[in-house]
Order: sequence, then structure tokens, then C-alpha cells
Amino acid sequence: MSPIEYRSQTPEPQEFVALRAVAGMSTNTIAAAEVGLSNSWYAVCVRVGSVLIGIGRIIGDGGCAFQIVDVVVHPQYQGQGIGYGIMERLMTALHNNAPASAYVSLIADGNAHRLYSKFGFNFTAPASVGMALRL
Repeated sequence: MSPIEYRSQTPEPQEFVALRAVAGMSTNTIAAAEVGLSNSWYAVCVRVGSVLIGIGRIIGDGGCAFQIVDVVVHPQYQGQGIGYGIMERLMTALHNNAPASAYVSLIADGNAHRLYSKFGFNFTAPASVGMALRL
């Protein structure tokens, strides 16, 4: 079996959509993924050979605001620290390349807040609350 490899790269739209689907996350069209992925500020892919088993991305304006999105690991590989490895790389990219005054946000689904808190993320409530709209 091939080793697990982390790469600083954006996934292909088809594999991105497929991985999110197999992990039970909301899906996008291939056309939406093509546009969205090409506008990533930073992305990391985790692969076993050529197979995508994990992703994480940072989007934002490059100066003031950044958001960590699409942190997902294939169900067969969950619980092995891969999500932590993805976050390590995303946070390193932010610390090395984003302004010190940048605001970094994310949405934590389920128990993912346990992972994100290890990297300094805190709940924003009651000062503010997250809101979303899916078209």
C-alpha cells in the first residue's frame, strides 16, 4: 500500500465532489467546484498513491478575512490524525503568509470543534453567531 502523502495543491473538481459525497458532506456541481477551487487561497490534498483521501482549503481576500473550508477525510481513513495533519498545514500557510491582523473563521460541523480548538479556534457566541444560506 502506498504511504499517505500531503501535498500543497488544489484537488481536481471531480475528485473534490466525490470525496465530499462519500464523506456525507454537501455536494456541489462540477462547474461550481471548477470555479471555487480555482479561487482557493491555499489548499492541501492528502493522497494514497493518486487517490484523494483528504482535503482542506483556505479561501478569502488575501488580507483581512480568511475562512477554512472543506476539511474532509475519507471515512475509511478517519481517526488516524489526517484531519489534524490537514489543519497543521492550513495553519502553517496562514501563519507564514497572511497578515498578523487577519481574521480567520470556519464552521465546525458535529464534533469538529474539538479538532479546531487545538489550533486556537474558539466559539464566537454570544458575541456573534454564525449564519448561512445555501442557494
